[in-house]
Amino acid sequence: MSFMEVTAFLWEGFQISLLIFAVTLICGVPLGLPIAFCSMSKFKPLKALSKIIVWIVRGVPLMLQIFIIYYVPGLLFQKPLFSQVDRYFFINYGVADAGRITAVLIAFTINYACYFSEIYRGGIESISKGQYEAGYVLGLTKGQIFYKIVLKQVIQRIVPPMSNEIITLIKDTALANCIVVCEIIKQANELAATKALVWPLFYTGVFYLLFVGLLTIVLGRAEKKLSYFRS
Repeated sequence: MSFMEVTAFLWEGFQISLLIFAVTLICGVPLGLPIAFCSMSKFKPLKALSKIIVWIVRGVPLMLQIFIIYYVPGLLFQKPLFSQVDRYFFINYGVADAGRITAVLIAFTINYACYFSEIYRGGIESISKGQYEAGYVLGLTKGQIFYKIVLKQVIQRIVPPMSNEIITLIKDTALANCIVVCEIIKQANELAATKALVWPLFYTGVFYLLFVGLLTIVLGRAEKKLSYFRS
């Protein structure tokens, strides 16, 4: 295979990686906020339940979580749920790996939502109580204080740790190949097995480096624009 053919083949896999990355961000970023509010709730059972879930998700490797999401429903209900989804979409729409990708997306979304929730919680709790009290003195409601005073500061403070998680996310998409999802690393392994080409496996690093570089520029600019509270 020529260099361009290998690049095109790997690009097909990297599109799956980008899909996992995008869907995880779109679903995980907003989902993390209600989880954070639950972790800070004054209702102790809800707070305890939220903290236990976050503790489990953060403590168990993401690869194992993918295995649990993909295999456990089939073991419990004696039906390979995601395999049936794979078969249905392949037969009716010609789409391969739909069930596997769905399982990966569920695992990634839950995992990263829990990590994002801790970032949100840390950002919210870092705001001093004096700012809330000042808002009450000015006659603002609790909601107005949060959206007009607290939220802007929280966003500015959580951008650096969120940036780190977002960059880690694109690299973690490689874990999808543990259930044979055809992302870029799986594509490179296939070339090694069928064409005896090892160099494409190392070449995948270029795709990640270029995308991480783009993310670093975008997130860096976002951080500068949100630096309005710095002295």
